[in-house]
Amino acid sequence: MDLYELDEKKYLYLLLVIPVLVLVYLYIQFWKRKKQREFGDLDLVKKLSPEKSNFKPALKFTIMLLALASLILGLVNPKIGTKTETVKREGIDIVFAVDVSKSMLAEDVAPSRLEKSKQIVSQIVNNLGSDRIGIVAYAGSAFPVLPITSDYGVAKMFLQSMNTDMVSSLGTSLDEAIKLSETYFDKKGKTNKLLIMISDGEDHGEGAEEAAEEANKFGLKIITIGVGTEKGGPIPLKKNGIVESFKRDQEGEVVITKLNQQSLKDIAKATKGGYVYGSSTKEVVEYVKKALDNIEKTEFESTQMADYQSQFQWFLGFGFVLLFIDIFLLERKTKWISKLNLFNEKES
Repeated sequence: MDLYELDEKKYLYLLLVIPVLVLVYLYIQFWKRKKQREFGDLDLVKKLSPEKSNFKPALKFTIMLLALASLILGLVNPKIGTKTETVKREGIDIVFAVDVSKSMLAEDVAPSRLEKSKQIVSQIVNNLGSDRIGIVAYAGSAFPVLPITSDYGVAKMFLQSMNTDMVSSLGTSLDEAIKLSETYFDKKGKTNKLLIMISDGEDHGEGAEEAAEEANKFGLKIITIGVGTEKGGPIPLKKNGIVESFKRDQEGEVVITKLNQQSLKDIAKATKGGYVYGSSTKEVVEYVKKALDNIEKTEFESTQMADYQSQFQWFLGFGFVLLFIDIFLLERKTKWISKLNLFNEKES
């Protein structure tokens, strides 16, 4: 049985253009008929242009719509796989816990702490081999974004969709992130486990070190990455991408959020992990890469699709053929078809 997936699903929204074009076409035809009636008798108007076909304009429009649909499907790039197979890989299980609290909107690092965090995670994933990954979002509470998977493409898609509205609780609770991340791992499994936490270190909860010590008991190592500056910055409140104001405290003063490196260092130390400052994405990736080289890889099974092939070329080719036909298809009557009178265009 053939299996398939759509490589670039976002382009499917372009198909919404087709019903809009149909409505525009129908309106134009209605408008033309109305104007022709105002000009004079319809039969007389037809006699003034005896070679004009009533059928071909609709045919040309239909061909154009089919060509457009084919080109859009070509952009979507459907892929077909003929079977699935189980392969053996060597790696470790990694969970990325990304801070999505409001303080991560601060722009003391460009473009913002949250966007910088996404860049760091994305680059780390790009440099992984056969490891399995999962994603957790956290603020005042933690939220499971993606379970452990070997599909890096899906992981990046979920990563980019993360925002500060995902978790409603205010503040940052690092211990909640650690506790939820623990549930991602098989405690009885032999696969080595790593939690990579990305945060500005502002912890409004309690017990992060204790949670880290508990995680260390079943072999979970934690690497923390600090994003932000010790000088700090305000938290912008935006509407449609435009800064309208900044977050203020109860006294009306602008809140300045600062990087707290010490809390992140303490968490990493509790699991004999490590801390790295996230100002340079390249340095962070190198640090994580060296840490992974020192962690023993474990063999595990992973299911993946085999014989997976892109099919975009067929849709693009069909679309261009239809456009070529549309160019040379004239709106005049075709003589030999006209003699057959298939569409009752001749008078009785």
